[in-house]
Amino acid sequence: MATLVSIRNLTKTYQRGPEKVEVLHGIDLDIAEGDFVALMGPSGSGKTTLLNLIGGLDTPTSGSIEVAGQRIDQLGSGQLSHWRSQNVGYVFQFYNLMPALTAQKNVELPLLLTRLGTAQRKRNAQIALQLVGLSERVSHKPNELSGGQQQRVAIARAIVSDPTLLICDEPTGDLDRQSAEEILGLLQALNREHGKTIVMVTHDPKAAGYATHTLHLDKGTLVEQAPQAA
Repeated sequence: MATLVSIRNLTKTYQRGPEKVEVLHGIDLDIAEGDFVALMGPSGSGKTTLLNLIGGLDTPTSGSIEVAGQRIDQLGSGQLSHWRSQNVGYVFQFYNLMPALTAQKNVELPLLLTRLGTAQRKRNAQIALQLVGLSERVSHKPNELSGGQQQRVAIARAIVSDPTLLICDEPTGDLDRQSAEEILGLLQALNREHGKTIVMVTHDPKAAGYATHTLHLDKGTLVEQAPQAA
């Protein structure tokens, strides 16, 4: 498989008052196209920082990040914003849905940045909602949906623009076990059946079991990369 994400000697340092805190130390990592990677590690290990760097939500202090042949660490903020809209879908622990909008209108939001007409945006949103099993909920607002359904809407919003990469930060952290398993099964299906490359931060070993690889971070260093059992 072709390499989709290539990271070399990546560091990230934050200024906290008078001191500098290095969160990531010289990370080297390759993620293949079509892979499903779980990032695990204790709180403060740098998981979300690494995820945000891969997804272009933050920029590194040093080192390189290449995604689908594009050196995103060399992009300015405007270029990076455009790159994110074209290449990355995001799923967060808290669904970040607009409460006044229907499921369909929430899913359409990323498409407002494209040149698609109203009818095509609506059609694409309906296809994405069908893909996550919510065809019957297109007109429902978030407060009319369960937590699991809201996360499905968030996943539909993340995939509606057919992104190169799906970035998930604790996507089941706010869900009960049954809803969590349904969401993880959906992510696994998007990976296996639709070829989506997924990078997911999780604290839950059961969630990591749905991935094809698990990466462990400890104190800002990648300590293990092991394939999952099939």
